Amino acid sequence: MTRFADLPTPPAVNAFVRWSEEKMAESIETALRDWTPGCDVWIFGYGSLIWRPEFDFTEKRPAQIQGFHRALCLWSRINRGTPEVPGLVFGLEQSGSCQGMVFKVDAERVRSTFSSVWKREMGTGAYHPTWLDCITPEGPVKGLAFVINQAGPAYVSEPPQDALVEIILRARGSYGTCLEYVTQTADALHSAGIYDQRLMELVQCLRQLQPRF
Repeated sequence: MTRFADLPTPPAVNAFVRWSEEKMAESIETALRDWTPGCDVWIFGYGSLIWRPEFDFTEKRPAQIQGFHRALCLWSRINRGTPEVPGLVFGLEQSGSCQGMVFKVDAERVRSTFSSVWKREMGTGAYHPTWLDCITPEGPVKGLAFVINQAGPAYVSEPPQDALVEIILRARGSYGTCLEYVTQTADALHSAGIYDQRLMELVQCLRQLQPRF
């Protein structure tokens, strides 16, 4: 097991700056620049959005994107950790592929849904909202996904598994433990018939070691 002192060091707390309402609104307008009012949109979920979307949708489908993979690459100092003992949450990193779910949002709810999703996901600009081609059993759709902002202060290149295990098993935040976040994501993917080998191997290791913490 990695010594706690050897784990990757998160940036200072004062490196994180909350986005203003104006900044949030500007980002939403940028994302909707090519949207045609009256048309439904799709949102691609690859982490907690799969099992806790917190917005109304009219349809959901399994989906796969190319060119990005799911990674625990974002420090969490509030929701799944603390400033002293931060946890990690998922982001989309470039390369590979990723299976998740797409959620269809009714045209009349697009703006209100984006407002609530931005408050949840974009409080510090940790992601680049990006429209990606999503392959689903019923055909391709264009879905909005949250790609990690590698220039942001909360970004960290995903640590090796031994470091991941120690970070995840120690961290707890306002939404619960980091362990719950990771295992619930894995369970939701499994329930949807989606197999992520790297994530399943990590969860198996976590569950074996959990009693030690």
